[in-house]
Amino acid sequence: MMVSTDEVKNILLRLRRIEGQVRGLQRMIEQRRSCEDVMTQIMAVRAAIDKVGLLALQRHVDECMSGCTEEAQKRLRRVLELTLRLSS
Repeated sequence: MMVSTDEVKNILLRLRRIEGQVRGLQRMIEQRRSCEDVMTQIMAVRAAIDKVGLLALQRHVDECMSGCTEEAQKRLRRVLELTLRLSS
């Protein structure tokens, strides 16, 4: 299964946003912003990176399931959903 152009664009857009967030974080540290502000930004960057990772994982699981029965695909998707909820 090939990754669609839209999926690639979505991931690249998210990575560019993360890049901007990290640059903003660097400026915040240079400006000696409060620890609370810096930590809030760090958490936002981590959440954004986690989302990109989850998108990549979801694509990988979809590719792995291409040869599975429909029932097996449903069960595996359910396991993935539960795992993602636990990691949130």
